[in-house]
Order: sequence, then structure tokens, then C-alpha cells
Amino acid sequence: MSSSGHIWSFSRIGGFDQVRLESGADLLNLPTLDQKLWVALACPTTGLEFDPKTLSYIDTDQDGRIRANELIQAIQWAASLLKNPDDLIRASSTLSLASINDSTPEGATVLAAARQILIHLGQENRTELTVEDTAEPARIFARSRFNGDGVITAEAADDTLTQGVIETIIRLYGPEVDRSGKPGIHQAKADRFFAALTAHHDWARKYDEDASIRGPGEAVGAYEAFRAVEAKINDYFGRCRLAAFDPRALTSLNRDEKEYLALTAKDIGISAPELAGFPLARVAPGQALPLGAGINPAWSTALFTFVQAVVRPLLGEVTELTEADWSKLIALFAPHSAWLAAKPVSEVGALDIARIREILASDAQARINQLIVTDKAEEQKASSVTSVDRLIRYQRDLHRLAANFVSFEDLYSGQRPAIFQVGTLYLDERSCQLCLTVGDSGRHATMVGLAGTYLAYCDCVRKVSGEKMQIVAAFTDGDSDNLMVGRNGVFYDRKGRDFDATIVKIVDNPISLRQAFWSPYKKFVRLIEEQIAKRAAAADTAATDKLAKAAETTANLDQAKAAPSKKVDVGTVAALGVAFGAIGGFFTAIVSTGSQIVSHGAFAVAGAIVGIILLISGPSLILAFIKLRKRNLGPILDANGWAINARARINIPFGTTLTQVPKLPPGSRHNLVDPFAEKTNPWPKRVAVLFVVYAIFALLNHMGYISEWSGGRLGTPNENRDKVKNKGTNDVAIVTGGITNSAPK
Repeated sequence: MSSSGHIWSFSRIGGFDQVRLESGADLLNLPTLDQKLWVALACPTTGLEFDPKTLSYIDTDQDGRIRANELIQAIQWAASLLKNPDDLIRASSTLSLASINDSTPEGATVLAAARQILIHLGQENRTELTVEDTAEPARIFARSRFNGDGVITAEAADDTLTQGVIETIIRLYGPEVDRSGKPGIHQAKADRFFAALTAHHDWARKYDEDASIRGPGEAVGAYEAFRAVEAKINDYFGRCRLAAFDPRALTSLNRDEKEYLALTAKDIGISAPELAGFPLARVAPGQALPLGAGINPAWSTALFTFVQAVVRPLLGEVTELTEADWSKLIALFAPHSAWLAAKPVSEVGALDIARIREILASDAQARINQLIVTDKAEEQKASSVTSVDRLIRYQRDLHRLAANFVSFEDLYSGQRPAIFQVGTLYLDERSCQLCLTVGDSGRHATMVGLAGTYLAYCDCVRKVSGEKMQIVAAFTDGDSDNLMVGRNGVFYDRKGRDFDATIVKIVDNPISLRQAFWSPYKKFVRLIEEQIAKRAAAADTAATDKLAKAAETTANLDQAKAAPSKKVDVGTVAALGVAFGAIGGFFTAIVSTGSQIVSHGAFAVAGAIVGIILLISGPSLILAFIKLRKRNLGPILDANGWAINARARINIPFGTTLTQVPKLPPGSRHNLVDPFAEKTNPWPKRVAVLFVVYAIFALLNHMGYISEWSGGRLGTPNENRDKVKNKGTNDVAIVTGGITNSAPK
């Protein structure tokens, strides 16, 4: 019982107590549940198989994390708008209008908004809403001129002029997307547009009011012709002044002869870029600019236009332009140049002055401002539409989030995957269901070593779409014999899409008790295989060397002397005798020990077998059992941004449910004859069978069963031993060169 008097139900799952959320009252009383009993206190809003829009609603501070207090606030808000809090447990994606609690002002507003949504959708006779109805605001506001977002479209205006102005603003400044999905404008862009219009209008008005600005520039093309040659004429008179200052610079001012030679080495056009860089005319101290002959061909056309549009109207029929006359022309055009330089820089500059004056003369600005005010007046209703969408999603999702936050009900119940399980990895004849996304590799490298779980990090690529992701999969059943970096598998996400998966990193830990049991035997077999391989390699090398020597001897046979005959190596024969004697003694000891065990009955035999198995596999099993009991999901989730508050253990029984090993379907037909099975030599098996038969015979004879079955003809074991003992007094063992013979004394 909590401080509020609410009675809670707990279940012992995964080695720790987990609260059961079975009613709306349980959810409403979560603020009174000690947070030390919560499985998690925070989770990320990404990397989860959960509706991101619901998580965005719950994450009120938009920091990318859901905390306990935010979950509590979401539950309290949703419950306050529902007549029956148990609707949160039913987790329906359909919201009945009759279930909305309209006894509060907010509830009444939400109910009105829900009805308005149905009207906008043209389905006012319906009595319920679904997530699909509210998922796309554009559908709801498609036929609405005003929707409270402060953005108006051209369709919001009634007159053609205002519609045209709105379209002009959209074209010049880009659109703002209205809730209806259509392009529009907001107040900031409207203010910016009309401010720019006013600035351009005031600038253009100065041209009409100031005659000095118009001046000679009023003539068609005069100012453009002046500007086209202004820089080049200034360059010419500057060179002439420099030549007057120092005659030694004259040659350089007219360009070096080598430059002319380089230019004449190729075809010269009158507009050649190289020629355009030469002086406008030949430079001399104090010389006027000729307006006819002697002009740089690259500038002849521009200078002719200048003479026709500016020089003749202002200076008369002159054949050259003095520096003094040029200064007069500059002064005449100076006000016009200053006026042009002061032209406002904005997108409105693309409009002609007549269009600018037309817009400013109208009441378009006042109309647009009023339309925006009218649209904003609908803000409360529009936000209520958002509240309806939020309520539907909360009704559907809050209980599930709590079942993966306050407790890990989904994970341990097995009825549906937990929200952090992103799919299933198929690899090495297994399916791993505990797969999580990897967001921060650095945090994983720090934390996952504490999980005590065999983990395989995989890079997943979906070649059809180019999507890439990295996952970590927990292997909790089977063995690790064929798991290694570079192995490929297939990963299926929760939507059923397949990805090519490749193991890129492994965190090695025990997987199962079965693996631990067979591990010593597999290691022994591997050691034998390695030794056999080494011996085979050495033997192959030795054989190759012998063949090489034999070939060399054969090639030099005519030079070789008769080799002395080899004597029998008595020491080698003796060593072989000792070796065979040791082997025989070993098997005799086994038979003797086995007979002693068998003499104590069947239970002794079974105990001996179990003891041998425990002696070999026991240490590995104990070590694996200790480690498997410590497997913990918490560090893996912590590495993904969760704040896990409990030890979410993955014990042995639970682990077997997270990784499925292959099983034949029930009722399958199984043909055990493999047509491609390797052919084996039968003699090793036959020798083994003969050895087992001999061992059994010796054991039974030692126990007296053979004598009993033969009717005493073979004698009892004691009699047989006495005969052997008596015979030993009459025989002398002679050992010569490792060979033993028996002879009468």
C-alpha cells in the first residue's frame, strides 16, 4: 500500500519485483509509487520502436529524453480528459467522443474541437476519431481559410489585388507552409515586403524631384554609355599624367614591345581579351584622347557609342576629349551615379516602379494585416485540434510506455517485443530477438563489459534503399563455435524489412550451460587435432626430405659405394617392448579398476561415470553458471541512453526464450541416410569393438562369471591365479634384447 492508500500488485520476474499496471487507478497513482521500485527513470526518444509523435508530446522540454515526471504528467493530463481512466489500459487507437470528459473547460474545448475535425473531414455524423484522422493536419484544414497558425494563403483574400500581392510576396521571399499544406505568408514577411516597397518608392521619388540627378542621365542610354568607358578613360588620362611626371615610364605605359610581338604571333580579333587590356590610345604627356583614329580596336565600338550619346550632345562636334572636358562630364554624371549607388538592395528591386506605386496606393497592406489577425484568432481552436491528436495517441500508447518504463512487462512476458527491441537477427542457425540499436559506440565500449552477455555488434545495410544502422544482438543460447567477426546474417526490423548484417565486434561471454558442458571435450579434441596436424606436417616434411635424398642417391648411383648392412637396433626393439608393456599395463589397470567398481553394483558404476563427467565438465559448468546468473540487460540499455533503476537479469531460463535454436517442425519426416556422407574405413571401428569385447570378457572372467558359465572347466579366478603362481616357480623369464621367452628350468 502506498501513502495514498492505493494497493499495488507486484510480480517477481527476472530476479526482481516489478509492479503490475492493470488499471487506470494504477497509472493515476504512479506519483505515489516509490521511484526506487521503477525499472527505469529515463529513456531516450530515439532508437525505440514507438510512435515518435507521442514521445514528442510527452517530452515537454524537448531535450530528447523522457523522464519519470514527464510520463506522470502525460498520464494525469490524459486521465483528466477521459471519463474512465481505464480507457488508458485498453490502449485503443479509436477515441469515442462520448468518452471525453466535457465537465471541465478544457474537456469541453477538446470535445468541440473533435466535432469540428469531423466537420472539416466532411464526416460530421461519426461519433469517434482515429489516429489516422488527426495525423495529417492538412486534411483537417484543407477547406479552412483560417486555422490559427498565423499563416495566410492567397485563397484567404476575397479580392484579386490582395491575392496578387500575397502571391508576389511568396514569389519574392519564399513560402511559409500553412496548416492546410498550402503556401502562404506570415506577419514578418508581410512587414518586410511593405517596408522594402516604401524604401524603393522613396528612392525612386528623388529622381523626379531632383533635376541634378536626372541631368544628362535622362537622355536614353547616356549614363550607360558613360559608365561603359569611364574606367578605361580614367586609365588613359592617368597614364598620360604619369608620362608627364617621368618620361622614362613612357615605354612601359604603352606596353612593352615584347607583348605586342607575343600578340601578333596569333590571330587577332578586334575584341581579343589580350588586346582589351592595352591602353585606350597611345599614351603621351598631356595628350588628349582622340575620338576617331588611333583608338584601341577592342574599345572602338564602346567609345563610338559614348561619343554619340554623351560627347556630341554635351560638348559638340569635337574630335578629341581633353582631360578638362572629361572632368566636366564626370561632374555632370556624379549626382546620377550617387543616386544609383543609393538604390535599396532587396528582393523588391525585381519589381518595376509602376507596380510598386500601384501596391502602395492600394489598401493591400491593411487587408493582409487584417487577414493575419483573423487567422490568429482561430489559434485556440487549432491548438485544441492538436490536443485531440495528443489525447488519441496518449490513450493508445501511454500504458505500453509505462509497461516498458515503470516495469519491463513486455520484455519478460514475451507477448510482444519491448520497445527497445528493434528486430530479429538470423545468424548461425539461430534467431536473436534481443537486438538494440547502437547510437553511441563510445558509451557501448564503456558499459557493455558489465552486462556479462555474449554480444555481437553488426553493421546492417539495406541495399535497396541505402539505409544503414548498427545493432547489438545478445546470443543467449547455443554456443559460440561458429561466431566470429566477418560472419554474415540477415536482420529483420520490426516492420519486416530485411538488412544484410555483418558481425564487426564480439564481446565474449558464456552463452549457455550446454556450451560450458561440452567445452572441455571440444578443447581436448582441438588439441588432438592440432597435434595430429603438427605431426602430419612434420611427417610430410620428413617424407619429402627422404624422397629428395633417394632421388639424389639414384642419380649418383654409379659413384656410390656399397653401403654396409645395418644391424638390428636392439635398443629400439627394447624400447618398443617397454612401450607395449606400458600400454598393456594401462589397459590392465583400467580393467582392474573397472572390475572393482563393478563389484560394488550398478549404482557404483553410475556414480563413477557421473564423477568422471563432473571431474571433466564440472569446473567449466560452475564458472559458466556463475557468469550466466550475472547477465544484466541494464548496462546495454544504459549505453543507449536509458536510466535503468534495477538489475534486469537475463537468467538461464529467460535467456533461452530470447535466442531460438533450430528445431524440426512437429510431424516432420526425417531421413537419416545422407547420400553424401563421407566413406569411412571400417577397421578402426572393428578394432575398437574387439577391444571392448576383450575388456568385457576379462572383466567378467575376473569376477568369476566365465568360470561359472563354463561349468568349472576354466577354473575359478582364485584357482587360475594359483596355477599362474605355481607355474611361475618353474619358469624363468629370459629377457634378451627386449624379447621375453619362457623355458623349463
